Amino acid sequence: MRRTGIYYWFHFARQGDVTLADVGRRLDQRGWVLGTSGNLSTVVQREPVKLAITASGASKGDLSAEDLLEIDEHCTVLSTRGGKPSAEARLHVEIVRQRGASAVLHTHSIWSTVLSDRHASDTGLAIEGYEMLKGLEGVRTHEHREWIPILENDQDMERLARVVRSTLSSHPECHAFLLRRHGLYTWGDTLPQAVRHIEIVEFLLEAVGRTGR
Repeated sequence: MRRTGIYYWFHFARQGDVTLADVGRRLDQRGWVLGTSGNLSTVVQREPVKLAITASGASKGDLSAEDLLEIDEHCTVLSTRGGKPSAEARLHVEIVRQRGASAVLHTHSIWSTVLSDRHASDTGLAIEGYEMLKGLEGVRTHEHREWIPILENDQDMERLARVVRSTLSSHPECHAFLLRRHGLYTWGDTLPQAVRHIEIVEFLLEAVGRTGR
């Protein structure tokens, strides 16, 4: 019989000792998901894809079981808990497909918003020479050059999902991308790894922004 209620949702939204609620509080404390901004997801099932994802309009710093939805690869809500997923759920599904990610996190920080606009004409932002780059999975030296693509924001999510698919295919080594004047997307093989990537990339963006690059 299908399990329902708080146990079900927090069980499937958990990886190791970390839940989406834990992550939401952590990001909110950093000022990266103010208001009801951002969205967070973890993979519940790989084939076919099913995600546990935050509901649209939910405060990420105060998530409860009622704020988590289960969706399929078409972003259809499978749970009956009420609420609806963000339109950007399609981007989460696309990232999971393209990167084989187990978790996808999206923030709306000041520096991701500012730099995504400042470097939009370059279609991306290169960051190199920082020790913190070694916090990204697979990076072994501060001499690494990380390219963060910048995509134009679009309210047509089907079209934007296709751009995300093309971008990730063209930049197989990137750990994140920015939506112009919007925010940051990153992911991980696990939820803790995705959190690490958010913290590393947000640090790097702030370092670049504060030095005026």
